[in-house]
Formats: sequence, structure tokens, C-alpha cells
Amino acid sequence: MAWTFRCSRTTSPGQLSTSPCRTTCSRSSPTMNCHASAASGLSTSTTISSLLRLSVAPQFLPRSLRVADLAANQVTEIFPLTFGEKPALRSVYLHNNQLSNAGLPPDAFRGSEAVVILSLSSNRLSYLPPSLPPSLERLHLQNNLISKVPRGALSRQTHLRELYLQHNQLTDSGLDATTFSKLHHLEYLDLSHNRLASVPAGLPRTLAVLHLGRNRIRGVEAARLRGARGLRYLLLQHNQLGATGLPAGALRPLRGLHTLHLYGNGLDRVPLALPRRLRALVLPHNHVTALGARDLAGTPGLAELNLAYNRLVSARVHRRAFRPLRALRSLDLAGNLLTRLPGGLPGGLHTLRLQRNQLRALEPEPLAGLDQLRELSLAHNRLRVGDIGPGTWHELQALQVRRRPVLDLSHNELSFVPPDLPEALEELHLQGNRISHVGPEAFLSTPRLRALFLRANRLHMTSIAPDAFLGLLHLTVVDTAGNPEQVLVRLPPTTPRQPRAGSPRARRGPAV
Repeated sequence: MAWTFRCSRTTSPGQLSTSPCRTTCSRSSPTMNCHASAASGLSTSTTISSLLRLSVAPQFLPRSLRVADLAANQVTEIFPLTFGEKPALRSVYLHNNQLSNAGLPPDAFRGSEAVVILSLSSNRLSYLPPSLPPSLERLHLQNNLISKVPRGALSRQTHLRELYLQHNQLTDSGLDATTFSKLHHLEYLDLSHNRLASVPAGLPRTLAVLHLGRNRIRGVEAARLRGARGLRYLLLQHNQLGATGLPAGALRPLRGLHTLHLYGNGLDRVPLALPRRLRALVLPHNHVTALGARDLAGTPGLAELNLAYNRLVSARVHRRAFRPLRALRSLDLAGNLLTRLPGGLPGGLHTLRLQRNQLRALEPEPLAGLDQLRELSLAHNRLRVGDIGPGTWHELQALQVRRRPVLDLSHNELSFVPPDLPEALEELHLQGNRISHVGPEAFLSTPRLRALFLRANRLHMTSIAPDAFLGLLHLTVVDTAGNPEQVLVRLPPTTPRQPRAGSPRARRGPAV
């Protein structure tokens, strides 16, 4: 076996260290003691990492060790002095091995009271190991077979800030009310991809991020969350809450909650009495069919609302449903059953996604006042040019943003380029329509256009008028692939620059 010690020696200014920076020790058995050969070169910072696929860890490592990396081996056993009695040891990486609890002795870290990072992920542990270093700040135990956290196993780790337990086999019976209660500095807890049926009890007040996605949670009780008043991000996606699993007021103790993820829970309506300061509500892939006038009134500070891929129909979306959301910047209604744009949209909206609905008409009234809109996606609907009311795009003429303004009308039933498009438009998606001709007046209203997508329409070689792009000095991308014939595209020349004195004038013709 070969081990490499990578060391760095602290020297005073002007002093040259003569100790070796790399020492190799070879042994024919797993019992390795390289103290003698390496001691002279090990001072304040020492790293050990394996060069071979080990099945057993070395019995002895240098006392001055600071970082130990045995990851991605086949280690099944650790010895008491492998990592024990190492007062300078700070980080231990044992992930991607084959360690079971039998191979990790209770005194594995005795005398090593400075370890702050321990990675035991992707092993074969069946319960959380006892006697972990009390100095830990980050503990990785994901991708094991853990079904239980023994009582008191985390009672000494009061400095722990991040705990990763995702992708295990934890059930409610494997945790109790004291499991996390002593972790007074815990900020990040990941319990996703387990078998929990309820939110764990005894969550600490300091917790900021709680991942509970992809469990079997059927109900959320307010009592379980009262201790976690500092929670900012709660992720409950892909559970089994259904119509009754999140009763009104269940999340009310979380007054500072910023983001709530409820993706794929079978909810049939927007939960009521959510924390008033909530900023992001993510509810895609549920069964929401209606929005009442007061359903969102309790969260006036929402900046992001995602209701994509639900079952919303226009007749059951109240015209005042979105009016209370004056801070709303992003609204995602993609993948529903809407036949028209909802009314009462907040004037500060930046992004509006309505792709994959059944829109058959666009009228100017719903877009009135949306002078901060940056992105409007109407792809994969059933719009025809005649379905777009006069003056519809005029409501977006004030569009002035830092990023490129985008209008997506792809995969509809348009037979030609809609007239009077917004003047500030820079990116226009028209792919997947029925456009067979582009006339000279098609883009007169969009002088700032930079990118145009016309692929997969019904265009032929001469379908685009020679002067269709005249005046579009910023246009650099025209995509016409996937049409019946190769389309000839002639881009206009950019405004010529004045040549420098004494230099030949650069000649640039039209791009083809």
C-alpha cells in the first residue's frame, strides 16, 4: 500500500523549509505506522489521502494529522487510532466506502475534539453512529441505510450547523422529540427521500432550511413547527398531503417563512392562512382547479407564485384573485386549462408564463398596466392572428428592462407574424406555427429585435421578403431550420463605424 502525506510547513519570512513536502510510506499490511518517516515534515497542516482501493483503514496515522481523505475506497473497518487521538484533526472524508456500524468503533474519534467536518455518506450504516465528535459543524450521512437515530446520539453536537440525512430509510419511529432538540446551532437539515409520515418533533429554533421532500407525509401539525420559528425555507414536495393534509393555519407559527415548496402533493386548492411574510409559493403539479377572490389575500408579500400544471380553468379564476399581490414579480400558470388571460394582474409583474394552456384569445385589457413585464410566454396554445385583439401589444410598449425582452408565441396556430408587436422587443419566438410568408412590414414595430425564431413553420425558399429585416440593425440571429425548404435570410448591415485616421476603411456587405 502507498500513502501520500501532503504537508505545508509554516515558516517565518525569509526562512526556507528543508522538510519534505511529500513523503511516501509503503507497507505490505493494513497496519501502517509512518510516524518515524514523516514526523519531521509534519507540522501545522497535514493531509492524508489514499492512492489505492483500500478495504481496511490504516491502524495508525500521524498525531498531527489535520485532513484525512479516504473517500471512494472499499473501507469496511476503522480502528480506534485511525482518527482517534488527533488533536489537530479538522476534516474526515469517508464517503463512498462500505462502512457498516460494526466497522466504526465507539471510540473512533476519542481524543480528536477539533473535527468540524465528517463525511460518512454513501456507506452501509443502519443507524446514526454514537460518540461522534462534539465539535462537528457539518455532518454528511446521506445515501446510507439509516432507519434510526438512537436516543442521545446527537445530544453533544451542540455546534452542528448542517446535517444531511437524505436518501436513507428513516421512519417516524426512528426519531423522537429529543433527536434534534439539543442542536442549538443547527441551520440546515435535509431529511428528504426517507419514509417519514409526519414532520419531526423537537426542531430547533435556529433552523433555517428544512428539506422534507419525497417522504410519505400525510399531515402537517402546527405543534410540530412551533419550535422552529426561525425557519425560512420549507420544502415538502412530493409527499401525500392531499386535500386535508395542510389545514388552515398549520404553518402560521413560521412567521418568517420565505419559501414554501408543495410540488406534487395532490392539493385541490391554495392552502389558507399561510405566513403573511411568505415571498415564494411553489405549487406546481397539484390538483388546484379554482382561485377565489380571497385565496391569496393573506400573503400580500408574495414575489413568486408558481401554479404551473394544475387544473385551473378561466371560469373559476376570480378576476380579483391576483389583485392583492402587489409585490408579485413572477407568475407561472403554465400547463393549466386557461382559455384566456386572467384579469387583475399586478402592475409590477416581470415574468408571466402561460405556455401549454388552451388560450384562444388575447385582449388588451388583461395586459393593461403591465409596464414592467420582461418575459411573456404564450407558447403551445391555440392562438391565431385573428384571435389577438387590436391594441394588445400596445399595452406592452413601455417595456423597458435591463435584460432582453422576450415574447414567446411558439407552437400556436399563427399564419403570419402578428402586427404591432412591442417596440422594445428583442427576442421573438414564433417557431412551430403555420407561418408561410413574412412580408416587408412584419417587423416595422420592433426596431430593437436581436433574435428571431421561425423554425418549423411553413416557409419556403423565397417566403421572406428581401427587405423584411430592413432597419433591424441589432438583428444577429434568425432561426429558420425545420421548414419545408431552406430559407434565404439576408441580414441588414450594421451601422458602419468611422475608420481611424490612416487605416483602410473596413468593408462589410450584407450578411447572408
